[in-house]
Amino acid sequence: MAADVLGYQVTGIEWDEDACATRSAAGMETFRGDVRDYSAADFPRAQVLTGGPPCQTFTVAGHGAGRRALDDVLQYIERLHSAVSTDGAGWDNASRVWREISAELEEKAAEAKTIKAEKREVEALRSVERRAIKKSLQERGSSRQEIASILKTLRASRELDLEDDDLRQLIEEYSALGVRLNDLKARLEKLGDERTGLVLQPLWWVIERSRRPGLEPYQAIVLEQVPAVMPVWEKYAEVLDTLGYRTHTQLMFTEAFGVPQTRKRAVLMARMGDIDIPELAETHERYRPRALPTGSSMAGQADTLPLNTEEETPDGPPKAAWVSMESALKKARSIAPHLPDRPAFTVVSNYGTGGDPGARGRRDHDVPSATITGKVSRNRLVHKGTDTDLPGECDRFTLAEAGVLQTFPVAYPWSGKDQSQQIGNAVPPRLALHVLRHVLEPELTDEAARARLEQAVADLEAWQPGEPVQVREHGQWEGHPLTGR
Repeated sequence: MAADVLGYQVTGIEWDEDACATRSAAGMETFRGDVRDYSAADFPRAQVLTGGPPCQTFTVAGHGAGRRALDDVLQYIERLHSAVSTDGAGWDNASRVWREISAELEEKAAEAKTIKAEKREVEALRSVERRAIKKSLQERGSSRQEIASILKTLRASRELDLEDDDLRQLIEEYSALGVRLNDLKARLEKLGDERTGLVLQPLWWVIERSRRPGLEPYQAIVLEQVPAVMPVWEKYAEVLDTLGYRTHTQLMFTEAFGVPQTRKRAVLMARMGDIDIPELAETHERYRPRALPTGSSMAGQADTLPLNTEEETPDGPPKAAWVSMESALKKARSIAPHLPDRPAFTVVSNYGTGGDPGARGRRDHDVPSATITGKVSRNRLVHKGTDTDLPGECDRFTLAEAGVLQTFPVAYPWSGKDQSQQIGNAVPPRLALHVLRHVLEPELTDEAARARLEQAVADLEAWQPGEPVQVREHGQWEGHPLTGR
């Protein structure tokens, strides 16, 4: 969306049919299918590569599965790096290593598929055993409370007579299935999943364009994901440096770039040549929720703060205030008057906070939204300072409004099914405007860059879809401007 507004010709590869329907309605060229079925050589005229490979659970918390997934990806990247950095390394060496990695991932995926099938069988058997235990307890005359307690722990209480051989056998069988299930889960965690290969795809496309005879390197690369993926981008940067790119990684706060939403993104920027990529300067203040004292009677209330005035800007103009939900939706109503006009409201999140599922996060209308997720349609809108739902259609964000909080134009034609998930998955276009302009137009002066962005933001807000385009399938290359066929 941002590239389109900036005047660049864009195509995309997307496996999800609903997202393809949205792109089609928005007039955006799209190839439908699994990105692994395509290659960089299919689009030899493309000069820029952008993307966001899947955000696996790379967190280092918990029982270590995320840490192992991250380590696996970093090791694969290191193997690819060695393949392209060896003296005299060429396409044959790089492609051989990639084939080896792909074969390993395919073997793991096949094994994981078998284990998943076995896991489903065990889960079904455990469900049967659980129902049998419940029935046996009911027949023995156990109380509902006792049954609930036993089913919760599946351990006999002191009052439970284990001389009942049938019941003891049921519990032992259930416990044995639990051990087997945990073993299967551990094996799956060790194997990882097929998304590992998808995380490597952008890097392989860059290597292919840089090393395959007859192809030229991309001029620029922009990749983004959740903050936990930053170690992957930093490892990517080492390979890109070897291939002749100047790189920069940055943790970006969306509200600090004019998005009416707090959301953190890990971004990798790369450009071929000798021009360095500096830090992308924030244009707006960051949003800092008020810290409430422990035990405060305000716990669970909205975390509104006055505009922050402590940002230091030693160079350039002062930062603008962050953009609130109220401000963004008001501007959207000036374009689309049919949108709801609400009184002061508080958004009650579908998610808990502080590890407590019952403590729903709250944001007032005059601050940025919390991160827009695929569950945005479940957020409640209540009268500010109360827990009373707003009436009628005002008690939830419409899909258009959810898109606006992601900085999509109000006229963006969300289509297909699960539109809330599409909106939650998206990169905020306003953030992308800043990143793409920064990477693709380094020659602009500060004044020219500000003017360029101001115009682009205005064009983004007023954008209207043109004629829909037909989604292409793999092999339908003819007439596409980036394929050269």
